[in-house]
Amino acid sequence: MLSADVKKTIQTCFKSFRDEIPNFVARKEQNYMVAETAKTLAGDYERTRRIAVIEAGTGIGKSLAYCLGAIPLALSSGKKLCISTATVALQEQLVTKDLPMFRQYSRLSFEFGVVKGRQRYICASKLELIADSKASDSAAIWQHKPDKADLALVGKLWLQWLDKKWDGERDSWPTPIKDLVWQQIASDKFSCNKQLAAHRQCPFHKARDIIDKLDVIIVNHSLLLADLELGGGTILPEPDSMFYVIDEAHHLPEQARSFSSASGSLLSTIDWLSKLDIFAKKLSAIVKSEQLIGPLMKLSDHSNELSSDLKLIAQWLNANQQLFNNSDKRHRFEHGILPDSLLALVENCLASSKSALKHLNKIHQVALESYKDGDISPWQIEPVLVEIGSNLNRMENQRKLWQMLSFKQSSHSAPMVRWIELTDPIKSEYFLRAAPIEVGYFLEDKLWSQAHGVVLCSATLLALDSFDGFIKAAGLKKNDGTQYIKLLSPFDYQKNSNLIIPNMAMEPNDSGFNQELVSQISQRTKDTKATLVLFTSYRQMNQVTKDLREQHNLSLLVQGEASRHALLTLHKDKCDHDLPSILFGTSSFSEGLDLPGKYLTNLIITKLPFAVPTSPVEEAHAEYIKSRNGNPFLILTVPDASRKLIQSCGRLLRNERDTGTITILDRRLVTKRYGKSLINSLPPYQLIIES
Repeated sequence: MLSADVKKTIQTCFKSFRDEIPNFVARKEQNYMVAETAKTLAGDYERTRRIAVIEAGTGIGKSLAYCLGAIPLALSSGKKLCISTATVALQEQLVTKDLPMFRQYSRLSFEFGVVKGRQRYICASKLELIADSKASDSAAIWQHKPDKADLALVGKLWLQWLDKKWDGERDSWPTPIKDLVWQQIASDKFSCNKQLAAHRQCPFHKARDIIDKLDVIIVNHSLLLADLELGGGTILPEPDSMFYVIDEAHHLPEQARSFSSASGSLLSTIDWLSKLDIFAKKLSAIVKSEQLIGPLMKLSDHSNELSSDLKLIAQWLNANQQLFNNSDKRHRFEHGILPDSLLALVENCLASSKSALKHLNKIHQVALESYKDGDISPWQIEPVLVEIGSNLNRMENQRKLWQMLSFKQSSHSAPMVRWIELTDPIKSEYFLRAAPIEVGYFLEDKLWSQAHGVVLCSATLLALDSFDGFIKAAGLKKNDGTQYIKLLSPFDYQKNSNLIIPNMAMEPNDSGFNQELVSQISQRTKDTKATLVLFTSYRQMNQVTKDLREQHNLSLLVQGEASRHALLTLHKDKCDHDLPSILFGTSSFSEGLDLPGKYLTNLIITKLPFAVPTSPVEEAHAEYIKSRNGNPFLILTVPDASRKLIQSCGRLLRNERDTGTITILDRRLVTKRYGKSLINSLPPYQLIIES
């Protein structure tokens, strides 16, 4: 239960905010979110399942609300608070603005910091080895042939690290480091071992040492999911020792699915396996231990078995080329069911990869023990562990892929999505992929049932004014004590904004729709200063851009023609100089784009954001719903479009003083039965239906 002392602390902090923060506006919705966050996490509603799902409309100030509701409680109960976000932008906002301000005015004493995954840091030993062009193993460690620019960059990274001018974190390097280079020097769990003296001062281990000192830990959803997959408490503290706030929570189910997926290519895997014998000979020459003989022989046997099985799968696919006679060169197995002849080969791959992984782990253990016993020098063990680690990572991925492809499905749950892509018809290279349709079971098993308390929040958790879609996707329940709260935005939508639905002659599927868009956009951008036009596809945006420039000589800022940062900078500069600016973008501009006040007064949405189920996962999900006598369009497509439409419309009003107009150039809002539901799910704009 929420104690009187914690209540008093929260009230005292709020009074300080109200009295001391410049231009602070007290909002009843924010106060309600503070109270519900604190009461849920304290167990006032349900002691064994402390979960709240809160949709907090734009302008409520949700980050301040959950900090005020959670931090005093966490500090008083000896728990840590973990805040998980989907975007770097929100992490930066929390670290550089929200939490410093909260600590300053609350006068609470606590430490906070961002915790990143191991892969965001260098392994200093790897970097040293690969930067030394004279070292015999430096060239062999590269998984691709480096060019001069790669070698120069690696050398520069090493010198900056040595001179303590760089902290070894990828995000703090001033320019992007391409993936192919970063993969060679990034920390990994196998080769970067704290037991080795040379690794104790590595940036990753130094960053991990700080976790114990933090009261508020900020992570992204990917790192949170990585820790949960390992059982919790491996990267982050134990789930039952923390309160969680999952911000931007609408992204969590999708990221959990992506995280739970597996893929692998045939030819490149066969090529890698063929090199393991060379690796074994090199290892035997360095690690002179009789304990290594057996595991190396077994690794060779099982790797050869796996290679043979992969070649048989390649033969099976080559004999069934008709499966890939489509524009995507892709075949998805209906209901996730593999033919028996292919399934038998997949099961063989699973057995071989499991056995090979077991012996690779034994090899890793023997190498570490030999180092501890003084049989291997520090300069010898580094390249050994790097190569073992690389092979372990690849074999783990193989085991996961074949396990997901062969997993026996239950008739009571959604099937696995399984598909194969022909990526290189000339070389007959295939990519095999598997992903779950539903991930709620994973989140329930690893997080909801384990955490001491969780608050999930976002501005867009409802779809068609219902939590049902999110509840299903996230594996939550309705009647177990979980709190579901909808907090409306404090903005005066009726007074500050109009929602216009023009009398369009064409619908989006009509051949003349693009030309009508050209006419409407040219007309509705006259005499306006700051316009954002959102499209659902690059193809349509580019065609409309071309026609507007040729037919109406309009000056346009178009996504893809410059970086996002450059476009927004130019847009704001034009607005600052009282010049008209028209910005064109697709779906990535419909979320997380903040153009307050004069920077956006005219929002045009060209088409309802209906997603076409073209990805294998979307196709399989629709297929599964049909198999259960459901309507995928009404169950999946319309609710998803509702959420995306709310996000798109949310670009207009960013604070209480903003005003402007939203125009949706899609008449289906008034001609189709689902249109009314989509309109009703939007904030209460002043609705104008032109006739």
